Amino acid sequence: MARPRQFDEERALDAAMRTFWEYGYEATSTQDLCDATGLGRSSIYNTFRSKRELFARSLARYLDAMADGQCAVLDDPSRSPGGRVRALLDKIVADEFDHRPDGRSLGCLGVNTTVELAARDPEAARLLDRDAVRRLRSLSGVIAAGQRDGSIVSERAPDALARYVNAVIGGMRVAAQGGADRAAVQAVADTALDALIP
Repeated sequence: MARPRQFDEERALDAAMRTFWEYGYEATSTQDLCDATGLGRSSIYNTFRSKRELFARSLARYLDAMADGQCAVLDDPSRSPGGRVRALLDKIVADEFDHRPDGRSLGCLGVNTTVELAARDPEAARLLDRDAVRRLRSLSGVIAAGQRDGSIVSERAPDALARYVNAVIGGMRVAAQGGADRAAVQAVADTALDALIP
């Protein structure tokens, strides 16, 4: 009879995700993962098979959580579509500056992974593409609704505007990670909103 696992796999996955988020895939050692999760090497490999699989599961978990948060803001019926886009950018600023371990932003694990791995790791690229499709679809739908009700004034195609907003979000996260202060990152958000909202 197999012995039951003596640890919370979800908690271990969260700890591993945080470690990859802070250090990146390549700079994270197996010992770093053992220290973060409190597990021995054999438990990590028996449960997750490899550092690579643990990273893929961590990345998928992170991307799903971030997309869920974004979609919750964009699906909020109490705001106009333009107000939802504003609320999303406000959320990005808050996320970057309200939760700063050691006084610095970790940025975005998705953006970090795009830079570190996407061009040479098909599995990471697949997860990132799946995430982008979901988030861009949600953004595009809200932008189209905003164009219909007048709360978004740009006449560019909703898909193009969704990509623009997504690129602004990525830039805001990188700027915060690089040391930009809250006012500077908020100014990026406000400038983007000036192009979209009356």
